[in-house]
Amino acid sequence: METLDIASWVVLMLGAIFCVIGGIGLHRLPDFFSRLHGAGITDTLGAGLILFGLMLQAGLTLITVKLVFILAILWLTSPTSTHAIAKAARMAGLEPKLDTSDDASEGAS
Repeated sequence: METLDIASWVVLMLGAIFCVIGGIGLHRLPDFFSRLHGAGITDTLGAGLILFGLMLQAGLTLITVKLVFILAILWLTSPTSTHAIAKAARMAGLEPKLDTSDDASEGAS
């Protein structure tokens, strides 16, 4: 295999790992705002790495230019939409969970 193919697969796999970590974070984090934070960060990074890996696979073609535009739109819209969703949730009266201790740690002390 060529070095470029190996590098692109490494970047693609890293992106996939970040996307899986984001999915696990959606399931495991305690409240809405934590889940939103975890999903927003890993979504942007994971999708960005996947798009970068696809750019390495495509080479210098028109496809790469299109992927760059998709990546730019993703980098602008993903954090913005995450912020807008969090702001709308706060305005609707949803408050962040401030106490992160669980029942097991309270019984032990």
